[in-house]
Amino acid sequence: MNEERLARFEAVYRQTYGQITAYAIRRCIAPQDAADVVAETFAIAWRKVDKLPRGEPALLWLYGVARKVLANHYRTDNRRRARTVELDGEMTDLYAAAPESGVEAEAVARVFTTLPDDDREVLALVAWEGLDREEVAAVLGLTRNAVRVRLHRARKRFARALTEAGVRTDRLVSTEGSL
Repeated sequence: MNEERLARFEAVYRQTYGQITAYAIRRCIAPQDAADVVAETFAIAWRKVDKLPRGEPALLWLYGVARKVLANHYRTDNRRRARTVELDGEMTDLYAAAPESGVEAEAVARVFTTLPDDDREVLALVAWEGLDREEVAAVLGLTRNAVRVRLHRARKRFARALTEAGVRTDRLVSTEGSL
């Protein structure tokens, strides 16, 4: 590794980190989102250290990079929210089509949105995508056993949340192939 490139990046990082962090914090709802934006901004700066301007223009260049990272963050977040709404509708449709299940479709959709992201993802991969544990493991980059544990815990949390919401769960929670 070129010591000059490393020293240059480190100097720019030390000089601009606070300003780039403040920039991101003022534009993000959650602090962890701001941290992600800052991390990605400096990761890009490291990859493009040879294009990084010298002196004071470096801060402006980094603001431009952070602006683009934020735009990507907003697009991703908007797509995720839109997909969640779509999946909630699919969940409602899935259970509304089975009136004998005794499940209140709106309650199921509402409760599903309150689950942690990891729980929603593993349940959705099984229920909506029809994937088995091995396939879910490949998608999530986990072992089959880790998926088994996550799925079991997600099902339990979902069932508990449904029970707390007054929804009958005896037809929803089983050991394999359904929520």
